[in-house]
Amino acid sequence: SSLFLQYVNSIRQDHIRRIEWEKKEEERKRKEKERRLKVEYQRRMQPLTKEDFDLVYHALELWRREEIENINATKSGPERKAALAGLMDEETQLIASIQRHKLIAKQEMGKRSKRKFLEKCAAPKEWIGFDGMPTKMDTPYTMRAKDLKMTYESLEKRYLTREERLDILLQLKLTVKEHDCKLTKDIVELIDREADLLMRGTKESNLEGLRQRISSLFLQYIKTPLFNAEAANLLRVPEDPSSLRKNIYYCRGCGNYLPSTDFELTTNARSIGRCRKCKNLDSEGRLREDFSRYRSLLHSIRSTEEAYNDGSKIIFLLTEADLRYLAENIWGAQSVLSQWEDTYDLTLVRWNRRQEWSPWNCVLLTNEEARAHSKLTKPEEAYGPVFTQKIKYRHILGKQYFSSMPKLADYMSKNLESVNMPLPSNAEKVMYGGRKKEEKISLPPLTEAK
Repeated sequence: SSLFLQYVNSIRQDHIRRIEWEKKEEERKRKEKERRLKVEYQRRMQPLTKEDFDLVYHALELWRREEIENINATKSGPERKAALAGLMDEETQLIASIQRHKLIAKQEMGKRSKRKFLEKCAAPKEWIGFDGMPTKMDTPYTMRAKDLKMTYESLEKRYLTREERLDILLQLKLTVKEHDCKLTKDIVELIDREADLLMRGTKESNLEGLRQRISSLFLQYIKTPLFNAEAANLLRVPEDPSSLRKNIYYCRGCGNYLPSTDFELTTNARSIGRCRKCKNLDSEGRLREDFSRYRSLLHSIRSTEEAYNDGSKIIFLLTEADLRYLAENIWGAQSVLSQWEDTYDLTLVRWNRRQEWSPWNCVLLTNEEARAHSKLTKPEEAYGPVFTQKIKYRHILGKQYFSSMPKLADYMSKNLESVNMPLPSNAEKVMYGGRKKEEKISLPPLTEAK
């Protein structure tokens, strides 16, 4: 009887621990969802990046479809046509408002990119010394870039007195007169013009255009490697113009000849198609798709694959559109075990953990199920023949759709080896739903399959 009581008490304790764990897990999921919704709300209210505006346009498209369904269900005849016309006018006003926000965000992002460029140019050289400590050193080139950065920041200041502004213009004039070329002559001419207008008592509101021209030309001066050697390491445009003639393709949308970097290709693409700008315009006008969920899912899978550190390549070739097709069309956008449909709680893990991740070696599970699945050494024996056959069928579908992936991965691997560029290594992070490895929630004891 004592053994029986001990057994019952152990079951009771396990049950209590299970209930406590479920409460903690529900609380964690609730907080994560609140945090995610808060971030999405902030992105919608103050969009800055392209991904933020994709989210806004996606919300607009959902609203438009809902309104059309309500109109079709409640109205008919001329009344329906009038309601649809009013809906179109309202949608036009919303699009115009979004575009105004987009222009403001573009200006803000332009200021950030300029500031980031100047900071990178002025940053000291850094390396790890023999003692394992980081070492920083300023070179003549970085000191020159730092002086140019300080001059540009002074030039961008507002609400200065006339004497302070004249001092800044004099410093700028002495800086650019070190070199004699058309650009420096134009800057000096504009500086003399503004100084003359300031002495005449011209209002600052009438000098905004002139000051903007001076700032733009001086930024061009900073980006010229001849005047700022550090800029040569950060500019996208190569110094040799003849190299721009290589890898030029024709865009069927806008009709322009653009470099290959302006085109985004899926893994099963057969032609170049349209450039990124045309695809974005088409998405804003018709499709209005949002890949935020699959972008976070792709980041999570890549981080997990980095932790294996076994040379996994295929996942780093997939795009958000590829992952969306894999999750929705092949796996039905739900966990194969629990049919859970929240994409933020799902992840694609290796079916056989001893083989690299691929569309024909993965399974869509929740984060908790994925952690339990990763402990299995022989999943075929753990799940049974019926479930395994279901998984194998979807693996066949994935291999048929992504049939070009193995050859593309081998080609990329050979090119990386030829330039001695290693594949991504372990970044000491294992992501399960955005959490780091040390933040991973411990599950109740599970019997590991053998």
